[in-house]
Amino acid sequence: MTVTTSGTKSWSISSAFKSSDKRVEGNKTDSSEKLLSPAAMCLEIPLSLKAEKSVYTARDVCAQIIVWEGRPLDRRYPEQALEYARKLKASLSLFPDLVILMRSYFEKPRTTVGWKGLINDPDLNGTFQINKGLWIARKLLRDLTELGLPLAVELLDTFSPQYLSDFISWGAIGARTTESQPHREMASGRPHPVGFKNGTDGSIGVAIDAIKSAAAPHAFVAMNHEGVASISRTPGNPDLHLILRGGNKGPNYAEIDVAEAIKSISKQMPLKNPSIMIDCSHGNSQKDHRNQHKVVHSICDQLKAGNPFINGVMLESNIHEGRQELPSKGPGGLKYGVSITDACIDFENTIQILCDLQRTVVHRRSLLDTLLADDNKTPFGLLPSIFE
Repeated sequence: MTVTTSGTKSWSISSAFKSSDKRVEGNKTDSSEKLLSPAAMCLEIPLSLKAEKSVYTARDVCAQIIVWEGRPLDRRYPEQALEYARKLKASLSLFPDLVILMRSYFEKPRTTVGWKGLINDPDLNGTFQINKGLWIARKLLRDLTELGLPLAVELLDTFSPQYLSDFISWGAIGARTTESQPHREMASGRPHPVGFKNGTDGSIGVAIDAIKSAAAPHAFVAMNHEGVASISRTPGNPDLHLILRGGNKGPNYAEIDVAEAIKSISKQMPLKNPSIMIDCSHGNSQKDHRNQHKVVHSICDQLKAGNPFINGVMLESNIHEGRQELPSKGPGGLKYGVSITDACIDFENTIQILCDLQRTVVHRRSLLDTLLADDNKTPFGLLPSIFE
């Protein structure tokens, strides 16, 4: 600490705080490697005007209605992601009433250990070439947005969004990190909508608390665009919502579960529109990818009944069905287009689900237009008697 002539305190790094004794430095690491700054990465792989328009348009739309479809968690090879993207892009005309975002998840949360995603270990061999992983991730996001597809990511590592955020239209905070203060702080400064998943035990209280927190301003230590540790001040994010993903105690996508969630949001945040997204995988599918159809069927029934608060759907989808383990001989033995993280439905089944959602959304819109034409009707009046 130093003192200025005006008597006020200013802070600077002093050699008095440095020590030649490695035992007192406070770190226990095997090695350290310099990470490229976000500014350097963005300069090398810039956001084009075409991609910028796609991203910003999707952000605005997602802030109003959030209905989207997803891809799996493992972006191993860019050519597979691009093939999926081209197939999805070619099908968009079938779904004029859906806003479809392509999930581009580069990081994988782990309960214990395992492959943590393309950014962390792009070569799938334990070499952890993180600079390379960030470069591949950013380039792939650029290529995908150039196709005109808006993108969704999970905000898992608090540094990674600095490298990727200009390509992101929507972000998710996962069940394991919803309670994390750094993630709530990060979400408060994101320039796009963010969804918080309920806890792994199925409780929605932690997600509602997270929404309340991220909607408020924060000041915290973070990495800036130049890669320097800085004090970040955020205004709060108004575009936040709940994601129901089930939990250890079972699914929570049924009509009564959705109504309870809406009731809780309305009670704790009476001025906020209780927007709900339902994750058709994870706890809601009981970790069986084939059950995603069952979840979507229930969602469609609720939409047909006029529920106005279900505004989003998450799917885990890939070119081909299922999942695979990393072969002992390395990534060269992997099957093309099959997930190595969570099991997925295939592209053909994905299109069928989207067709079902398209028809159902049109029906709900017509129903709501009729019902809400009556001045005495409110959206809450369309829900079960739990609100009575």
